[in-house]
Order: sequence, then structure tokens, then C-alpha cells
Amino acid sequence: MAEGSTLDRNLTLEVVRVTEAAAISASAMIGLGDEKKADQAAVDAMRSALNQLNIDGEVVIGEGERDEAPMLFIGEKVGTGTGPKVDIALDPLEGTTITAKGAPNSLAVLAVAEGGCLLNAPDVYMDKVAVGPEIPEGTVDIDKTADENVRAVAAALGKNPEDVVVCILDRPRHQDKIAAVRSLGARIRLIGDGDIAGVMETAMANSPIDLYMGSGGAPEGVLAAAALRCIGGHIQGRLLFRNDDERNRAYKVGIEDLDRKYSTTEMASGDVIFSATGVTDGWLLNGVKKTGRTIDTESVVMRSRSGTVRWIKGTKML
Repeated sequence: MAEGSTLDRNLTLEVVRVTEAAAISASAMIGLGDEKKADQAAVDAMRSALNQLNIDGEVVIGEGERDEAPMLFIGEKVGTGTGPKVDIALDPLEGTTITAKGAPNSLAVLAVAEGGCLLNAPDVYMDKVAVGPEIPEGTVDIDKTADENVRAVAAALGKNPEDVVVCILDRPRHQDKIAAVRSLGARIRLIGDGDIAGVMETAMANSPIDLYMGSGGAPEGVLAAAALRCIGGHIQGRLLFRNDDERNRAYKVGIEDLDRKYSTTEMASGDVIFSATGVTDGWLLNGVKKTGRTIDTESVVMRSRSGTVRWIKGTKML
């Protein structure tokens, strides 16, 4: 697939401008306590920037279905309509609550892949487990218990279980997992929001995170898979449904096996470009900084075909 990729390498840097625009716009809402305004600011800026790209794009992971989101809904066409046909997965503001509270680790995130290569996941929950590239695929599994996965990771890394560090969203639904991990003496980094960054940390050089586990948004799972396609690592996910309405969402996007376990490449295949820009400061990226004359940003952009990861610091003169 890489040999015949339809994505222009210049697009790799173009997508950074898209996440930068969303991050800068959202940063004006940091700490103001209004999640909806923060999200809308990011959505508006990302949509405008996307529509300047020479792509024939379709949003497959977006802000919801057409009737639920004013912009960047699933199925929306973006770009100029000229250029390669691509799938778009996006989260204009990963961490709306984080931004509203002025807390760390909010991001603007975008993935671009060749048409038909991103899982069109409904906006429901997904059970996830993820590890970095040094751990063989198949070592962890969402059907294993939390302590079994910790022991498996420890064995793969040549560590004792108490030396494993696990990232988990701090939610009541995860209390059993948290208790099981701590019963082994393993350490936990609890995060309030932002599970894309949490998954990515398993694969980043010099990161202390060995394992990510727990349930979060399915769209974020696809975006995390896109990132791991570029930097290495493995994620496994299974959609979770709370009611018939959520099951119907899955049927509408063509998913028939509701219990299927998805691998990294089943969520994101082909040539993939991933970009994230920090909104607030975090362990992955610094947030937007405004001075009297400049706006500074920090982004990471990566591509699966080339295996490159670029850290980009931008300065916009006012």
C-alpha cells in the first residue's frame, strides 16, 4: 500500500497548519469554564483550515452525526475537492473539559488516510488496551483481566510487575481495573481526560508508560490507532454499547459484528498522516503561548509510509 500511496508528502506539513489553527482558536477559551464555546472555536477553525487543503476528503470520525453537530459531522465533505480522495478522522479539541478548566493535556488532533482506510466508528464507547512497539503484538488482549495484562507486559519487558506503569482514565467504571493493577504493586498514572495522548505515551521514546487500558470514546480509539501506525505500538479495541440507539448507530455505518475485536490495522490501514497540536501544556506537547507580539505552538506530525516523526515549534507574528 505504501508504494502506491496517493498522499502527497507535502500534505504532511499542511495538516499541521490545520491542528495549529484549531489549537490557537481553542486556546482563547482556556480556563473560561465553557466547554461548548471552546469546542466550537476549535471546530470552526479546523473546518476552515481543512477546506483550504487540496484534498477530496470525507470525515469518517468527527463531531457526531449530521443532525447532532453543526460542523465536521460524520460524512461531511472537506477540502477543495481536488487532489487525493482521503478519509479524515478528527478531534478539534481532545479535552474540552480540560480546556475549560485550564488543566493539562488538551490537544487538537487530525488523521488523514487513503480513502477507505479508517474505521468508520460510531460515537460510542470502546474498550481499549495499548502497548508500545517493543512489546510483541498479541501480548495483551482486552479479554484478559487487568492483572493478566500487567503480568504479560512485565514478562515481555523483562520487568517485575511492580515496575510496570499503567495509564488509565480516572473514571468510576475503572475502579476494578485500578484495584487489580495496584494489587500487583504496579504503578498507575490516572488521567482526567485525553486518552489519545495516553495511548500515544505507550509508544513515545523515554515515556514511563508501559500499558494503557480502559474504556473511552471509540473515535479517540481510531485516532490513537492512526498515531500508533506511524510511531509503532499496538492497540486493540471493542465497541461498547449502552442501549439500542447506540447499536443502531453502529449498524448505520455498516458495522454488523458488534462484538468484534479490532486491531491497530483494522482501525487504521494504508498510508496514514497524524498531527496533534497542544492547546494546554501536557506531557506530550506544550500548549499555545501568547505574548504581546507572537503566538507560539508545539505540534507533532508523523506519517506511516516514511516512519518519520517531526516535532514542530511554530511562531505566528501578530
